[in-house]
Amino acid sequence: MAPCVCEPASVNMVRRQAGAGMGISRRAFLERVGRAGGYGALFVTMQGIGLLATTPAYAAPPPLPAGSGKGIKVAILGAGIGGLVAAYELRKAGYEVTVLEARDRPGGRTWSVRKGTVIRQNGRPDQTVDWDAGANHYLNAGPARLPQSHHAILGYCRELNVPLEVMVNSNRLAKLDYGGKVVTNGQAVNDTRGAFAELLAKAIDKGALEQELTGLDKRRLMGYLGAWGDLDPKRVYSGGSGRAGFTVDPGGYDTPGRAVDSFRLKDLMAAQFWGVSGFFEELVDMQATMLQPVGGMDRIAYALYEPVKPAVTFGAVVKEIRRAGKGAKIAYEAAGAARTLEADHVVVTIPLPVLARIPSDFSPAVKAAVESGGKTYSHGTKVGWETRRFWEQDEDQFGGLGWTEEANELIWYPSGGLGEKTGVIVGAYSIGFSNFLNPPKYAAMSFEERFAISRRVIDKFHPGRGRELTKPFTVSWRDTPFSEGVSVNWSESQRRGAYAALCAGDGPFVFAGEHMSYVNAWQEGAALASFEAIKLIRARTAER
Repeated sequence: MAPCVCEPASVNMVRRQAGAGMGISRRAFLERVGRAGGYGALFVTMQGIGLLATTPAYAAPPPLPAGSGKGIKVAILGAGIGGLVAAYELRKAGYEVTVLEARDRPGGRTWSVRKGTVIRQNGRPDQTVDWDAGANHYLNAGPARLPQSHHAILGYCRELNVPLEVMVNSNRLAKLDYGGKVVTNGQAVNDTRGAFAELLAKAIDKGALEQELTGLDKRRLMGYLGAWGDLDPKRVYSGGSGRAGFTVDPGGYDTPGRAVDSFRLKDLMAAQFWGVSGFFEELVDMQATMLQPVGGMDRIAYALYEPVKPAVTFGAVVKEIRRAGKGAKIAYEAAGAARTLEADHVVVTIPLPVLARIPSDFSPAVKAAVESGGKTYSHGTKVGWETRRFWEQDEDQFGGLGWTEEANELIWYPSGGLGEKTGVIVGAYSIGFSNFLNPPKYAAMSFEERFAISRRVIDKFHPGRGRELTKPFTVSWRDTPFSEGVSVNWSESQRRGAYAALCAGDGPFVFAGEHMSYVNAWQEGAALASFEAIKLIRARTAER
């Protein structure tokens, strides 16, 4: 992740003066840096001259010596992944930490829904989940996968003994539904590859790449295209090898199998198979092997919560965020009573749309940044069903994603509990994969309309099985209290302005959460942002 704190020009000026023989001591130099650029710049400078160790690029937790936080009070607003990580690391170093969380549970958007869960949505009727109580009868309403490149979160899973299992992010047997045609992902991917390989082979044959390829290079490339695209000796894609699937599976004795009929390039163009589904598993955060905690994504949140439990107050709704001398005072309401909390530092992880409405003593620039970022939060809606695991029992499909152009966008098959009789299937994950207009459209629908579309698409993929779907529920993140969106969507200009203003901190206030990272919408981003916030607190403590 790129560093959040940029070194201001005034800091460079101070350094030049120090290096020009002006007789300034190291202590005086650091004091000038602090006055010129604040404690964020001070921290960067102390790293640069070797007084603080630089942490690895992927941001392992900042080194905090045991007892270094003694007597220092830190308020953390929000017990999502960002707030829990900050609390966990700071408490280990002896900081006096208090976490205020408006919900009645830890995790924030890391939320796994199970039997008995009450789902409250702004302006919508409450829902109570009535599924069986099996270990795998859950649905991750928020994040639901872990890339193996997310070192910080995986590190906490190891440290806190959170067991993991493979999450099947891609399954070539799962269905794809574009332009009214339903095929498997395997056929769509392989027929597209074959058509492109054939097209490129024809172009090479006609001399289109004569300047780029030698004769030997041309032969090598044509050989690779033939294997990669499954072309026949005439460099035509016919799909006869069965790579795209079979209508009759190969069997014993005299059953050679029958390959599916391949789509030609003109068929693919008519069917519009070229959405994100065709290259989804190539995206850097979607590449195999994907992982998930056994029993639900909230296992990570609860593992982080357990060692900081004494410091967490649930049902604590922040009402005001104020300065108090060099520190801060937080006004909040809990258990029906008005309360206040004073602290030397405040780690603010509240999502920006919510934070924008809380009266505060933030600087004008920071207030404007919060307002600006809060307007970018995206829609995201899920639907969950309990049902017989017909995709496994009838079709031998285990896990994966099914794609559709309809407003529900995704069917997400469970990776846990394989082989069990019943389970929970995600019948909608509308977040803009197929069309950016789908998420607001689907979120605006009634619950019954969402369920109807989800059932219809599942029945299209698995004829006759739509009637087996039972006990649906739905979560829309724009309507979820204390979240009000899936994640921030900073523009490049906002990164240079509003985002940079929040990264620098504001007096006693530092900011964390996925919105304070370049890994937006992931738990990893929340953890990494908390590491940066901790660095700022450490630098400000050193400055004092």
